[in-house]
Amino acid sequence: MGVRKIIYGIFGQRAGSVIVGTWNWLWGIPVDKGGTGAVMVAEESLRAMQETVQRLTEAVATQVAAYQRAEQKYMQKVREYQALENKARLAAQRGDQEAARLAMAEALRIEAILGPLKENVETAERYVTAAKQKLAREKERLALYKRELSNLKDIYEVNKALEQMTRVNNAYSIDSAKSQFEAAKNAIQARQLKARALSELSEDRSEQLAAQLDEMALDDEVSRRLAMLTGQGGGSANLPLPDLDFEKRLPQ
Repeated sequence: MGVRKIIYGIFGQRAGSVIVGTWNWLWGIPVDKGGTGAVMVAEESLRAMQETVQRLTEAVATQVAAYQRAEQKYMQKVREYQALENKARLAAQRGDQEAARLAMAEALRIEAILGPLKENVETAERYVTAAKQKLAREKERLALYKRELSNLKDIYEVNKALEQMTRVNNAYSIDSAKSQFEAAKNAIQARQLKARALSELSEDRSEQLAAQLDEMALDDEVSRRLAMLTGQGGGSANLPLPDLDFEKRLPQ
């Protein structure tokens, strides 16, 4: 990681990514696992291919120009040879043997180089044909890589969108809060049950029963007194004496 930072610091993000990606490729290491660096490496690689194809195009153009010059030179010598041969024939027909021999000698000198010139032209033609075929293949491969780069960018954008969606889903997931809520609810319910149990254990059942009986006795006495008052027609002088036993039964 430290070396990568140094490379990025010296060469910049784009050039550094290409250097690191190329180094990883040479050592069989995956290029950034399909991330931004991988796309940048692919773009730089495609740019290098384009530059190579451009240089190849210029080289082919140079070869074509050289071939055309060689062909023109050869055709020029062919025409010169034909002209000298015709000149020698005309001179011989006129009876001018000296002019005829001179023209034929010059034609023979040109004829001697026509063979090598023709071979050179044919060789140049083969080179040009091969170079044109190679250029056509490289252009076809370049077009293919351009389409692949476009597809890679689309795949990268889709992967990036999926990663963002995953992060959003994880960020807004209620699973964690739901589990915390359930834990808190269980803790509250457990505490409530514990408090109820402790309350029931702290109460004396015999005291509860006695209190309930005293309450029932008091209700009965109140009802009896009210009935007596109603039966006497009212008046406090006619009230019976208090039931001392009842007072003894009342809770102290």
